[in-house]
Amino acid sequence: MLRIDHLAVSALELEEGVAAVESALGLSLAAGGQHPHMATHNRLLGMGDLYLEVIAADPGAPPPPWPRWFDLDHFAGPPRLTNWICATDDLDRALAAAPAGSGEPVDLRRGDFSWRMAVPGDGKLPFGGAFPALIQWQGPHPTDRLPDRGARLHRLEVAHPAAEELRSALMPLHDPRLVIVAGPAKALRAEIDTPHGRRVLE
Repeated sequence: MLRIDHLAVSALELEEGVAAVESALGLSLAAGGQHPHMATHNRLLGMGDLYLEVIAADPGAPPPPWPRWFDLDHFAGPPRLTNWICATDDLDRALAAAPAGSGEPVDLRRGDFSWRMAVPGDGKLPFGGAFPALIQWQGPHPTDRLPDRGARLHRLEVAHPAAEELRSALMPLHDPRLVIVAGPAKALRAEIDTPHGRRVLE
């Protein structure tokens, strides 16, 4: 069984992404940290049972000898919602049922957080990034530590030209907040309830 774990907003520079998300939602993000294996860093927002991550290449870390996750090496343009991540209690089993190209398990750590994550060799997830990255946490989860700013995911819309195929590939996931729609290109749109009303991230 898969469950929505977190959403990722990519940015060329972390502070630019943080500013964009904080302006869109009217909420401040909490500290995140560095991912030495991928030479990225992030800031976080707790949203109840899941969280939001703003992520960017870390200019203070040496570039990794492999592609960064979420295809960050080819990211361009303004900060935007680019990826979503699903958690599983059995990453190997989930990968066996996932589309080709979903990645190979990599053991990762940030502080006292540890997890296994399926990372594609080329950094590119199936369906042009519309298919979620898969993660298995080992120990604490970020939502256990993040302050509650009152944000909650209302709806996550994932658009893709091959919507029916994507929907079939996501059969292990049953979440009424997730909507797969047909569109001319891959696009993510999150409606988030906040103390200031419903806001949208795209």
